Amino acid sequence: RLGVELGKSVVYQESNTETRVDVKESVRGQDIFIIQTIPRDVNTAIMELLVMAYALKTNCAKNIIGVLPYFPYSKQCKMRKRGSIVCKLLTSMLAKAGLTHIITMDLHQKEIQGFFSFPVDNLRASPFLIQYIQEEIPDYRNAIIVAKSPSAAKRAQSYAERLRLGLAVMHGEAHHSESDMADGRHSPPLSRTTTGHTGLELPLMMAKEKPPITVVGDVGGRIAIIVDDIIDDVEDFVAAAEILKERGAYKIYIMATHGLLSADAPRLIEESAIDEVVVTNTVPHEVQKLQCPKIKTVDVSMILAEAIRRIHNGESMAYLFRNIAVDD
Repeated sequence: RLGVELGKSVVYQESNTETRVDVKESVRGQDIFIIQTIPRDVNTAIMELLVMAYALKTNCAKNIIGVLPYFPYSKQCKMRKRGSIVCKLLTSMLAKAGLTHIITMDLHQKEIQGFFSFPVDNLRASPFLIQYIQEEIPDYRNAIIVAKSPSAAKRAQSYAERLRLGLAVMHGEAHHSESDMADGRHSPPLSRTTTGHTGLELPLMMAKEKPPITVVGDVGGRIAIIVDDIIDDVEDFVAAAEILKERGAYKIYIMATHGLLSADAPRLIEESAIDEVVVTNTVPHEVQKLQCPKIKTVDVSMILAEAIRRIHNGESMAYLFRNIAVDD
């Protein structure tokens, strides 16, 4: 799209599976854009990116901009019990390796931008997906936008308002909270000597109980369009589609930015009540498309190419974010 020749470099794994990068031309004083889509082997892809960024930094590149349409580990951006915020670790590693800027698309949580110590451009795929709805779904005026959980309602509301459509929210598929059996109330271990003070009795937090599944909003006789940012494990989507069919929706579409579609997701989609899954090409999914004809792809390379051009020329990025509100 930009009419630029690809830089000459070789990335390969040695026989002991170590990653090696050879840059075959001078990069001194240049703006370098490393394009890294994340394939099946996420950790190898991350290591390739880190090694290449460090090689470019060592060879005096002026700016090293990572183009990661899907930012890996973005689901691990909240603290879990005895866990860690892996997303924060990854951003620190990228900065240490030498990256000076990142272009990405639809981060799992917008707040992830705060983990970076350098500029981030979090582009949006919604204009492309909305255009797909308008052009490829016949009679989309009879559609209703569905959030498959209350947490996805904000994204669904944004789509509904732009398309002038109704909104429905599903409730009842919330995940169980983690088991509180090993919650550390008896730590430190009993073998350690304490000074005779017993632990204070704190008020007990009531466990969540899964409510019966309800759909807030009327989907009867409508096309249901479920919107989300990532579609990976599809069990939730399949279950949601079944319920929407029961409630009278006659066609079910799923729109998502990142189609990870791991494990046997294509087979489950093929056998389900879902009519079409529409994802962008931020993540390679050619194999999944061969397994499941219901998966359709929207090309977002245009906005990534324009972002690269604008950054290289020092132009404003505001044009790419027009009509995007703070809470979108």
